[in-house]
Amino acid sequence: MAWKEQRFEELTTEELYKIIQLRINVFVVEQEAYYEDLDDHDQNSLHITYEEDGKIIAYARAVPPNEKYENMASFGRVIVRPEARGTGLAQQLLKRIIAVTKREWPEHDLFIQAQAYLQNFYGKFGFEAVSEPYEFECLPHIDMVCKSDKS
Repeated sequence: MAWKEQRFEELTTEELYKIIQLRINVFVVEQEAYYEDLDDHDQNSLHITYEEDGKIIAYARAVPPNEKYENMASFGRVIVRPEARGTGLAQQLLKRIIAVTKREWPEHDLFIQAQAYLQNFYGKFGFEAVSEPYEFECLPHIDMVCKSDKS
């Protein structure tokens, strides 16, 4: 059992394969969201994984300011494998993502395009809605921001 934080160039081909496989299995297959997952932001992001027995159980990527959103850091592709949901791993992952972004980019607010049904979950970590729900990547999303002084 181990958490890892890696830049793109630090990922092995095996790790990258497992990450892409997990993202496709959850977002495309399970959630039936047909979108362009490989969006050219992975190369500049920090990849956060939790692995057990050689299997990635949880994953997210932290995106630096100005990579996707002007003057704001971000994160996305947040995943916990179906068999590990309800174990508290999502909360651990989110705490880790927030800690990473605060450490790496402390002066920047944190912006997310959250799946709308997770608004209350993210709200518990200081995120506030800044948009109405809208369709994005085939699913309802809502824009949320956590001010740098709240994270």
